[in-house]
Order: sequence, then C-alpha cells, then structure tokens
Amino acid sequence: MNLKKFEGKNVLITGASSGIGEAMALMLARTSANLFLVGRNRERLVSIRKKCDNIHQNFSENQNLLDCSTQQFEVDFSDMKSIDEFVSTLVESYISFDYIMLNAGISQRALTLDTEFNVDRKIMETNFFGPVYFIKKLLCMHLTGKPVHIAVTSSITGLFGFPLRSTYSASKHALFGFFESFELENKHVKVTFLIPGRINTSISVNALTGDGANYSKMDDGQAAGMDANKCARIALRAIQKGKHRKLIGGKEVLMVYLKKYVPFLFYKLARKISAT
Repeated sequence: MNLKKFEGKNVLITGASSGIGEAMALMLARTSANLFLVGRNRERLVSIRKKCDNIHQNFSENQNLLDCSTQQFEVDFSDMKSIDEFVSTLVESYISFDYIMLNAGISQRALTLDTEFNVDRKIMETNFFGPVYFIKKLLCMHLTGKPVHIAVTSSITGLFGFPLRSTYSASKHALFGFFESFELENKHVKVTFLIPGRINTSISVNALTGDGANYSKMDDGQAAGMDANKCARIALRAIQKGKHRKLIGGKEVLMVYLKKYVPFLFYKLARKISAT
C-alpha cells in the first residue's frame, strides 16, 4: 500500500492502544512518518511503540526510508486535566501536527432508560467532549496558517439511531456537527469522517452497560466484522485521498442507504437486527 503522503509528516493517533488506531499506527510505521501514539493503556502503548520502531527499522533498511520517531503518551480523553497536561507537553516541545487521527472512544450496550445518567455523561465525555476539548486547546496555539488534516472516526450509528446505543449514537452524531462546522470556518483545516460499521475489535468487550460496568463480551456481529487491518488500510487510503466521508464495513453499511432512500424499511429492519 502506497502511503507516500504521510512520509516525513507528524501524525498523532488517539485510541492507538487497540483496534483501528493500533492498526493505523502499525501501517504508518512502514513510512517515515513521525508517530505520536495516544491512549489510556501504558503497557499496550509501549508494546505498540516498540512494534512500530521494529517495523520502521526493517522497512527503512529495505526501502531507504528516512529516520523517524515514535512516541507514546498516556492520556484519558474523558479527563480534561489529563488532556491539559498532554497539550502542555506538546506546546513545551514545540510539536505541531500534519495529521490528527481521532479514534478514541467507548461504546454502549444498554437500553436508554436502563442507562444511568453518569454513564451517559462518561460516554459523551470520552467520545465527544474529549476530542472537542483537545482540538480547541491544541489548535488555538497551532492554527497559524499551517494546514492540518483531522480524521474523525465516527460510526454508522452516528448517521442513525440504533438499539442499545442511544448515547453512543448521540456522541457520534455530535462529532459530525462540530467538526464539519470547524472545517467550514477554517480554510487550513481538512476533515475526513471515517464511518465504520462492524469491525472486529474489542469495542464491544470494553463497552459500558447501564450501570457503567464493562460489557465484557465480544458481540457475534463484532466478531464477524471486517478485520481491523483492512479497515485501517481503507481509512488511510481515504485520508490520503482527502475524502470528506468514507463508509467502511460489510453489508451492514447498506443500512445507511436504506435510512436515506427507503426509511420505512430501515425502521422495520433496525428493530429486528441483533444489536449484539
């Protein structure tokens, strides 16, 4: 896969300790991109950083790639103080980014009225307010005429509601409104919305139930979903081409078109399709 546009660029990846973010990082390690890996799990981040370094070393020897660096940062996007400390570190180091890939997020497996409000708030803090706060804090000092390309990982449930996902869906809907507005306000900002369906990651395992406990199960639909590496490959290609929106997934993405063109059939099917 040709990822020439990322050569020599500073690329920040949130949610890099697992899933799509991890897969993106390992693919970009095959280039001379400087990688800044962000996540909550320090052990996982250290492990992935080492894998990235090894991959880059092997590729640089065979393909004469430029030297680059990979750094990891432990950040909790549901905690504004954690974000403040991270941004301060970046400012003090005079680091700016060519690409910012926002993958961090947490899902939900509970009926709307069974979900405690503090759980709703935690999902919104992680999926929406965290990325918004981070971008506003960072780019207030960064947006000085240098172009920046932001890739926002939403979900097909960011385009419609779905059972057991009310707050998750709301948080993903909100990302579209905020980042599309932000892009329209700033000629130096490019945004690509990545819209995955069911991808084989641990997102269902880490999802929250109504009382805030981990769901701790792999959904059958998730297990049968697209491989995370394939998803990352499609996503990076879309970012490189500068696409505004990119649907990624299997037959489940047909629901997007049903909602748009045959809404009565969408509502009929959405009540019947397994949400787990």
